[in-house]
Amino acid sequence: MPRRPLVPSRPDGAGALRSSRAAPPAPRRAPAPQAPDTVALQIGAGAPPLMAPVLWRRSARARRVTLRIDPAKGGLVVTLPARTPVETGLNLLRTHHDWIVARITTLPAAPTFQDGETIPLDGTPMLIRHCPQARRGVWIDGPEIRVSGDADFMARRLREFLMREARTRLGRHVAALAATAGLKPAGLVLRDTRSRWGSCSDSGQIMLCWRLVMAPAWVQHYVAAHEIAHLRHFDHSPAFWRLVGTLCTTRHEAEAWLRTNGPLLMRIG
Repeated sequence: MPRRPLVPSRPDGAGALRSSRAAPPAPRRAPAPQAPDTVALQIGAGAPPLMAPVLWRRSARARRVTLRIDPAKGGLVVTLPARTPVETGLNLLRTHHDWIVARITTLPAAPTFQDGETIPLDGTPMLIRHCPQARRGVWIDGPEIRVSGDADFMARRLREFLMREARTRLGRHVAALAATAGLKPAGLVLRDTRSRWGSCSDSGQIMLCWRLVMAPAWVQHYVAAHEIAHLRHFDHSPAFWRLVGTLCTTRHEAEAWLRTNGPLLMRIG
């Protein structure tokens, strides 16, 4: 049988030659693995897997893959260099499975906003008590926080109550410290932040995490003093820390308390 003629690969006849017979299709590459939002952890024989959330980050400055526990969310953070494939991070999760389980399972259980749970207010443990027949909203009665109405709305009502308390209690700290320092913030904003307890904008507005209302008052005082000091020194210079020390004498104790107990506050609710 005569062979099929070879024809030019380009109209001008230059370059390589190819057969007029169609080339077989190139084999398809397997799709790259996707970064999962959760990872299943085997915590014991016969026990259902524990699903831990995973946050994936890309960093142009990272030189290697890193893995850390996020105690505030009870999950994992995997950081990948810019060009590193997701599979490398997945391998890190597989090879460090036992290390991850040991640390995730030792995180303290975070209370929820439900009847019978205990949450702190100004650092004092308060028992949540559901009072379905009452018509008083949410109120404090001795060592209890009482919540009226339908059980389905307890969490929302309690959260709103704590945010109102935060505005009142944290607002007192901000006002008193501003008066002491002779400074005037542009305003106070409360947010549910997960990476910082407070900030001060260049316009003079102070932001505080409402969850600070669950910390002891002297810890609230320090965070407020830190942000008030930024109204005069928009940096962390020696002058800034001197002003913080003038406004609050328990800086180091408050920072240590937040390092130890802050992650739990972030998870309450």
